[in-house]
Amino acid sequence: MKKFILSLLLAAFILPLQANEGMWFLMHIERLNYRDMQKMGLQLTPEEIYSINNASLKDAIVQFNRGCTAEIISDSGLVLTNHHCGYGQIAELSTAENDYLTNGFWAANRSEEIKPKKLSVRFFVRMDDVSKRILEQVNESMTEADREAAINREIAKIEQENSEGGKYTVSVKSFYQGNEYYYFVYQDYNDVRLVGTPPASIGKFGGDTDNWEWPRHTGDFALFRVYADKDGNPAEYSPDNVPLKPKKHLTTSLKGFEEGDFAMIMGYPGRTNRWMPAGGIEQNVKYAYPAWVEASKTSMDVMKKYMDKDQQVKLDYASSYASIANYWKNRQGMIDALTQHKTAKSKKESEAAFQKWASKKGNEKYAEVIPVINNYYKKTNDISAHNNYLGLLLRTRMASTPYRLGNAIAYYLEQNEAKQAELKPQLEAEINDLYEGMYIPLEEDVLATQLKLYSTKAKNIAPMIGEAAQANNKNNAGWNNYINTAFENSIFESKEKLQNFMANPKAEVIQNDPLYKLSTDLMKHYRYESAEEKQLNNDFERAYRLMVQGMRLQNPDEKYYPDANSTLRLTYGKVIALPADKRNDAAKNYYTTLKGTVAKYQPGDDEFDMPKELIALYENKDFGQYADADGYLPVNFLTDNDITGGNSGSPVLNGKGELIGLAFDGNIEAMAGDVIFDDQLQRTINVDIRYVLFLIDKLAGASHIIEELTLSK
Repeated sequence: MKKFILSLLLAAFILPLQANEGMWFLMHIERLNYRDMQKMGLQLTPEEIYSINNASLKDAIVQFNRGCTAEIISDSGLVLTNHHCGYGQIAELSTAENDYLTNGFWAANRSEEIKPKKLSVRFFVRMDDVSKRILEQVNESMTEADREAAINREIAKIEQENSEGGKYTVSVKSFYQGNEYYYFVYQDYNDVRLVGTPPASIGKFGGDTDNWEWPRHTGDFALFRVYADKDGNPAEYSPDNVPLKPKKHLTTSLKGFEEGDFAMIMGYPGRTNRWMPAGGIEQNVKYAYPAWVEASKTSMDVMKKYMDKDQQVKLDYASSYASIANYWKNRQGMIDALTQHKTAKSKKESEAAFQKWASKKGNEKYAEVIPVINNYYKKTNDISAHNNYLGLLLRTRMASTPYRLGNAIAYYLEQNEAKQAELKPQLEAEINDLYEGMYIPLEEDVLATQLKLYSTKAKNIAPMIGEAAQANNKNNAGWNNYINTAFENSIFESKEKLQNFMANPKAEVIQNDPLYKLSTDLMKHYRYESAEEKQLNNDFERAYRLMVQGMRLQNPDEKYYPDANSTLRLTYGKVIALPADKRNDAAKNYYTTLKGTVAKYQPGDDEFDMPKELIALYENKDFGQYADADGYLPVNFLTDNDITGGNSGSPVLNGKGELIGLAFDGNIEAMAGDVIFDDQLQRTINVDIRYVLFLIDKLAGASHIIEELTLSK
């Protein structure tokens, strides 16, 4: 069950495709999509989009920090992505005295660009199909564990063969629930520096209130730069590194667009589950997601209490809070959308048709697939709720840090003197990293509050928590008292106490430490699988794979695309409007304007404040070359592209492959989109590139950045 939650299942959607549906492999564009894209307005060749031997669009698209997408927009390695994608790095570089997150930052020259501690971009080199090679290693008589082991052995060989001695990172991924396999070759650059960011009142304008909503007025962008050694190779940070000269950078369009214009997005979508059975949807709606929502809100409420009191605490926890808040609203939106659209019901109808097909002669292999899947969900509903409560609890830093550090210290103590000397600097660095920016009063309060929620709402809870809950009830004590006592008696209470302990460390102290024991109990319980669970998982994984295989055989003439799994994809559609909305001042409801942004202005408000300089630019209509032909300054716009989380920061490109915008959100009405695509509801919310350039040039006064770009006017 844990494996299922941590690695969401891969597959493709099985209903007839809509024109704008699909997250497509670049290597398949010519065979599957090119004619449709041409009819819609594409003016490029497939070779200009994806080529192994020549520079192509794929060389300008990077995965940003393993969780977002970004694009190269100059011949000096300038990187454009979302403000929320760089949020953690911007917060890390900020202090109460130099608060770049709140006030913005613009490097006047290359020497002022700032390196965060950890930030990388990943370039896509090539991919290939290795399904036949890998599937030759398995047979139907294998257990799922044996099958996985055989596949992993072959994957290790493929990854080693294609890494060119460590020059490249190679990743083999499973698709269609283990029915196909492809390898992907990447090159990683770790010296990435902050160039510029608007203040949070622009980059996060609208806050949680507007998140997943339309109309939007958010300047969700930030700029970074990739550095390399003098030969253009990846290198760790050095003052001697130089800006990367990329194989390809995007041309930036100032020409604008109209409703109905072609729009394609290239990026790294994270996860979709469009093969998910009805039982899985019902489990998420009734058990897993409600637990996630409740536990997320619990952490948010406690964190905000401390963040509102101290600006440094607010900066230290800004990224963590924003991430929790985003998924809190996302999961609630998923519950509402999946319920409203009766998605489980439509899936049941598809499964009934599949069951009828499976009962026919020659299809007996698939006859028991749906019953096995339904049995799995029936028996794991409560487990899914438990694992979401516990999973959010373990996101609390002091719920997991003692376990991680305690085991590292125990391993260190087992080594001889020479090995300890080798390990000590690594251990000291890990201690510094884990405690940096940690505010203990907040951590204590969040942990106590989450333990109370977990102990009262989840079933079959961790043994130590069950015992503590009974003791708390018996002694009329609360979880805050329990946790305060544990912290006071723990070497993990602070970095200083732990460093003092390391001057004369003893294994028995670790083993008897109250926070280590608590953390270990939680981690072990989260990872534990009973014999029944192991058998359920084995049967489920086999049945799921056969279901996907069978449904593709059932509908052999359909055009399939693989589910999202953080590999580079292309999706195409059009600039398109939603029905008229009185909240939007725009003439058509596919874009918003600076006029609408100013109309939302609330001085001093956390979500709707804005710089007075921006208001002055609006009042003077000082829009420069970035105004639309009709005179307004565009801010955000809508397309009907098929995207999901991980696409944040993806470039929106016109038919010529020119940059017209930056994807940053979806609409809450289509929140079921990770499971089922609805072409009437699905919309992608994008920052208009003209608004980005306006803010860089007119608000920040960073005209040197504009001069660096290749503009199409």
